[in-house]
Amino acid sequence: MMSDLSVFPITQRWPASYPDRIQLYSLPTPNGVKASIMLEETGLAYEPHLVDFAKNDQKSPEFLSLNPNGKIPAMIDPNGPGGQPLALFESGAILLYLADKTGRFIPADPAGRWQAVEWLMFQMGGIGPMFGQLGFFNKFAGREWEDKRPLQRYVDEAKRLLDVMDRALAGRSWFVGDEYSIADISMIGWVRNLITFYEARELVEFDRYGNVAAWLERGLARPAVQRGLTIPARG
Repeated sequence: MMSDLSVFPITQRWPASYPDRIQLYSLPTPNGVKASIMLEETGLAYEPHLVDFAKNDQKSPEFLSLNPNGKIPAMIDPNGPGGQPLALFESGAILLYLADKTGRFIPADPAGRWQAVEWLMFQMGGIGPMFGQLGFFNKFAGREWEDKRPLQRYVDEAKRLLDVMDRALAGRSWFVGDEYSIADISMIGWVRNLITFYEARELVEFDRYGNVAAWLERGLARPAVQRGLTIPARG
């Protein structure tokens, strides 16, 4: 018997047309696409719902009932552990959960698994926050600040992180050896955004990091990545 998702207040604002599928509440931002790419890669049935920042959807009581932090993505798996529905927020937790649920995109051996987890933590603690701040100071409201020291701080940190990535990718296709994993999925959207949407390619001297550039090209060539980068479709 399928669980009744009406117990989740979020379904009042975003009704489930297919309550037997994973419900994804998101927007195609670097964090949002981590979930949609993973769902596309695994082939799990899911129903995406657009959380529109222009309408402050992420601050609505219904969304906050699922993620009190007011950030995307968030999801409900109607067939969670023990057959009970499971609600989750935090993109890193969602990636780990979906990897464990499917047994895919995370190494089966414990040592490899922890290598994937460490790179996922590297993305969550470094790549996401630092690249996001660089975007704020280079393209958004922070661009108007006369004091350029904050921008330079994040440019320097982005270069440092890219150097860490570049050295890690020397002689390998993906972050965990030759196995594409949640470590890669977590970073593709962020690196792509840095050099496109955030307009920072020259600023961080991206083309100096040849291993990262080649890795990004490999990632973006995957059909599931191409699809996930546009899900949920913007209104």
